[in-house]
Amino acid sequence: MRYESPATVEAAVKLLAGEAGLARVLAGGTDLLVQMRSGMIEPDLVVDIKRIPDMRRIVAENGGFRIGGAVPCAEMREHKELRKAWPGVVEASNLIGSTQIQGRCTVVGNLCNASPAADSVPAMIAADAIARVVGPNGQRDVPVGDIATAPGKTSLAKGEFVASVFLPKRPANSGDAYLRFIPRTEMDIAVVGCGVSLTLDGSGKVTAARVSLGAVAARALLVEDAAKALIGSKGDEAAMAKLAAAASAAAKPIDDKRGTKEFRIKVSGVLARRAAGIAIERAGGR
Repeated sequence: MRYESPATVEAAVKLLAGEAGLARVLAGGTDLLVQMRSGMIEPDLVVDIKRIPDMRRIVAENGGFRIGGAVPCAEMREHKELRKAWPGVVEASNLIGSTQIQGRCTVVGNLCNASPAADSVPAMIAADAIARVVGPNGQRDVPVGDIATAPGKTSLAKGEFVASVFLPKRPANSGDAYLRFIPRTEMDIAVVGCGVSLTLDGSGKVTAARVSLGAVAARALLVEDAAKALIGSKGDEAAMAKLAAAASAAAKPIDDKRGTKEFRIKVSGVLARRAAGIAIERAGGR
């Protein structure tokens, strides 16, 4: 195995594109190193992107925030402006592993690992986050929800990697939230996860919404029917019931040791309802 630590994006792309064997990007390494030690993968090349300056920065941009591909989740938690603008995304990022893991793990790595149960991904989809992909043909901006295509699979072409994630400017009177259900109280994999982001008008009615579910399909889902159930309402009981029903209807989970299909379908609706309630409270300044 060859290890490289380039100082520029261009050098990283050249290394990845030029490798004939299996190449992997190292950001935090909390997934990659575990997979290597367990023998799941044996890369011919590992490209460490942490020496590239932009990979380690959170930058204000067009009223939003660009998060570099190697920014640890712990740094997101310590960034006051980011935490204020997108509390749900930051909370989701800080559910990944332990406190020690959060000092290394990244939301970009969580995204590109392509686990259906990734915590940060539903929150970023709800936030309408955009991934910036760089590669031999330049750069392209892709909705976060279009990166993972199946468990462990992504839409990235040879030589490409995600350099950053952009969280857009939040409209006034907006709020977001992420909740998950796990069997234990700490450090477990989501049985169901749900991210909700929404905007209220002056009267408290929802004018825009996005709802995303994780761990209930081959990749995180954007549930448009659940969002439609909220729009035009003030989060009343009838709207919340429609939201929960739409979320449950969208869930297409599997049975495994952490939960049955029926349980996950039920919990999808419950979490969507609870996350929407938190997002409405935050949007209203409460």
